[in-house]
Amino acid sequence: MLEMKTLDRPDERRDFPHGHLEAVHLAGCDFAVATFEPGWRWSQDVGPIAGTESCQMNHNGYVVQGHLHIRMDDGSEADVGPGEVFVCSPGHDAWVVGDEACVAYDFEGQTAKEYAKGKEG
Repeated sequence: MLEMKTLDRPDERRDFPHGHLEAVHLAGCDFAVATFEPGWRWSQDVGPIAGTESCQMNHNGYVVQGHLHIRMDDGSEADVGPGEVFVCSPGHDAWVVGDEACVAYDFEGQTAKEYAKGKEG
């Protein structure tokens, strides 16, 4: 099997306050590119859509541009920036640091399938 798609023509785009997500779906692989504009914060911009107090998705990510600050529900926190690969388990908030948009690739299929869709899907 061989399957290819381009991010220039994603299968879907989900808009939310201060950002959007574009996803491609292939057999056995769902991939997402998230763009978070300055002022984006998960708890304010996506939390109301998700209906949870913190993000309950796992993320396997790579930051291409900009910076995110991630705070876990247990209080641990870190900044991630360009060139950094990260894994973030469910139970966190995150926000853009600075005045540059953050662009992150997410290799966790759940993100491409469900992020910012809300409970009704």
